[in-house]
Amino acid sequence: MLSVQLTAPVFEHHTQLLGIDEPCPRISWQVHCEHELCPSSYEIMITRDGETVIYGPFLWRDPVLVPWPAKPLAPREGATVAVRIKDTGGLSSAWSPDSYVERGLSPADWKALPVGPGWQEIPGSDRHPPIIRHRFFLDKAAVKGRLYVSAHGLFETTINSKRTDNFALLPGWSSYHHRLRYITLDVTSLLVRGENVISALMGDGWYRGRIGCRGGLRDAWGQDIALIAQLEIEFQDGTKTTIASDAQWRSIPGPVLFSGLYEGEIYDARLEPKGWTEAEFDDSQWYPVSTGRQDYQTLKAPDGPLVVCTEQLQPVDSWAVGKGKWIFDFGQNLVGRVRLRANGQYGEIIKLRHAEVIQDNALYTRTLRTATAADAYIFANQASIDWEPRFTFHGFRYLEIEAPEAIIKTINVTACVYHSDLRRTGWFSCSDGRLNKLSDNIIWSMRGNFLDIPTDCPQRDERLGWTGDIQIFMPTAQFLYDCSGMMRGWLKDLACDQHASGMVPWYIPAIPDYEPWTWNSQHATAAWGDAAVLTPWDLYWSTADEKILADQYQSAKAWVNLERTRAGESLIWDRGFQFGDWLDPAAPPEDPSAAMTDKGLVATAYFAWSVYHLSKMASVLNKAEDNRAFRRLFEDIRAAFVQRYVSHSGRVERESQTAYALIICFGLYLTDSQREMAGQRLYTLVKQSGYHIATGFVGTPLISKALCLTGYSQTAFRQLTEETCPSWLYPVMQGATTIWERWDSLLPNGKVNSGQMTSFNHYALGAVGNWLYQYLAGIVPATPGYKQILFQPHCFAGVDWAKARYLSPFGEVSIYWLRDEEAISIQLHIPFGCSGKLILDDITVPLNTHGDYHYLWKLEGDDNGKRSVILLKEER
Repeated sequence: MLSVQLTAPVFEHHTQLLGIDEPCPRISWQVHCEHELCPSSYEIMITRDGETVIYGPFLWRDPVLVPWPAKPLAPREGATVAVRIKDTGGLSSAWSPDSYVERGLSPADWKALPVGPGWQEIPGSDRHPPIIRHRFFLDKAAVKGRLYVSAHGLFETTINSKRTDNFALLPGWSSYHHRLRYITLDVTSLLVRGENVISALMGDGWYRGRIGCRGGLRDAWGQDIALIAQLEIEFQDGTKTTIASDAQWRSIPGPVLFSGLYEGEIYDARLEPKGWTEAEFDDSQWYPVSTGRQDYQTLKAPDGPLVVCTEQLQPVDSWAVGKGKWIFDFGQNLVGRVRLRANGQYGEIIKLRHAEVIQDNALYTRTLRTATAADAYIFANQASIDWEPRFTFHGFRYLEIEAPEAIIKTINVTACVYHSDLRRTGWFSCSDGRLNKLSDNIIWSMRGNFLDIPTDCPQRDERLGWTGDIQIFMPTAQFLYDCSGMMRGWLKDLACDQHASGMVPWYIPAIPDYEPWTWNSQHATAAWGDAAVLTPWDLYWSTADEKILADQYQSAKAWVNLERTRAGESLIWDRGFQFGDWLDPAAPPEDPSAAMTDKGLVATAYFAWSVYHLSKMASVLNKAEDNRAFRRLFEDIRAAFVQRYVSHSGRVERESQTAYALIICFGLYLTDSQREMAGQRLYTLVKQSGYHIATGFVGTPLISKALCLTGYSQTAFRQLTEETCPSWLYPVMQGATTIWERWDSLLPNGKVNSGQMTSFNHYALGAVGNWLYQYLAGIVPATPGYKQILFQPHCFAGVDWAKARYLSPFGEVSIYWLRDEEAISIQLHIPFGCSGKLILDDITVPLNTHGDYHYLWKLEGDDNGKRSVILLKEER
């Protein structure tokens, strides 16, 4: 038997494998072995309906997204899957651990009606969410129970007084009129013989709560609030029954007086019907529910993980700020909610307010704009409570509690961190603690803003899925966490919300008919709309999943064709509204788009870059004609760009760090001398600025790479480690625990920036994280999915060691370099199925197979300074 270990199979990009939509889910697994291995084939064992079938052997291929070998899964059908491999000598491995996967419902399988409150509500107002409840009887024990559930609004369900899940803010946020997610839950253990009850607390959420800035909009997707629940039960004798939400269910105003994502939640325990989650409770006096309609074609299973509590933090400090008021500092800017433990009397109120910063010993809330971020709990009788809001979330570090003094003495608070339950895949550290803190801040900002969708900020009256922000951050995000499933779903929403003209809304999901920003529907905007092309490509590059490109190709092509129309015959896109290099540090606080870089240059550069990547997408998908056409178009745009913006020598008339970074990284030059001049001018601008950063959202992900590409890597490192404002380390030196929206969200004098766009938790400027992993540590995917890896560390004089590791589709990739007297020790790991190269100065060392490598890189002699690489150890 082969001495190898195989991981349990995974399916598509799912982490929750109960209730997926794919009838033929592709299968992936990893191979771990410490020796040479030449696999020849693989087999897949599938057990379904009590029958086990071994499929194969199939000719060996990379075990990433392998086709499903059996007949498609029927709706509701599950299968247990394991794999094994065989080498060229005929030896087989042991079977891998197995994995269970189950398909959800098809549109034709749905019977549940949307059921909501049985009383008249006033549209557009702060409405009182209902409790929905239904009692049913089982005359025998259940052997399988599946709850398929969604909502117009948010829900939290229980069966027989027990929570059905540990998720939050279900069913999440999507383009509801196109794709409303439903969740599949295994509730077998919650069902009992005899009387049962299913119940749900409801909240407005994104669906009909206030959403958007400038006052926002209510009822964006509908005025109703409704539960859609279908409980399917199987018994030992093979019989089945279905309990589906319909007119027989009951409703009543619940203890959640009000819930809003921006406003917070008010919970009045006096309105909680005692025993309402129990089967014996008499709900005969409750209202009949109202029933609605649902287009079942829109009900879709989640593509990515759901929102959960991933961490709990205790306060690091607290102090009184007046009678009955205390402030708690959790030491970390985070996203989530507070769990409150306290004792109180009937009718007493505890009020909670949240903020990111303190100023003048008080919560600073101006930056929240119209988001009040306040929760409240009202006691019923004398009670000891353990309470947490359900249908809201806040971005905060500081909590203010106002309550009677007797309650204050009993209070215990915990900050519960919530975000999508993404699997961590990337780690970085080095000898410079400042850079480690910068890396930590990037991680915390990603965690806070990857809450069901990639948002721009988690605290103010916005929290939208801005396309430009994720477009620039995606290479960093996909290294840190496996967000391929989540982003796959988001891109589906992008394609759904994209206009027939090809116009991509600024944020996804798009808010329908949002009056204050109707011009959102009329303005195609470079770097933001380019997420339709560049984000699918980034996902493909990290996953090697061609289907992502295939699914998004028409969307990407429509966007590029729109860019072509807007640029006109000149191929220069210099007309219409543009964000440009948004939040350039030179821009005034009141006008974040007033950047140093010409907006037409930015737009045309992105037009060219998207066309270039669309040609690459077409090549991968074997669309030869499109590949040739878009490659020619890129060459034409490049020529027009150079003629308009770049002199013969390579200089730009309106110079800026961003302009040169775009030219270098996007290949927008015609001669080597132009590229060389662009690098020289970029170096000069950075040096003249005192190594301060002078880029906004567009230039920030590119500038460090541009300097390295043109031979100024030491300048890139010097700029990275500048501590005064504006710089990446300025917030670190100011005590930041997340990435700021502005380079100077907190001014050197300790005051908060006066601009309306001032968040202290915004991942965009953290896009430099990708440079830390790829250049400072030195891990670069040379081909999609890290099949081939380029190790090219930059061992800067200010760093004694650096390390990074990444969990690729094939397994762990890692590097660790360390200064060792006159040499540098380099340790590498390549997973099975991969190969790579180690590049040090002008030396290239091939790494032809998997395993551990240990090299010593040192100077041979003092006269000529020639370097050499010595292989100290090679292990497999």
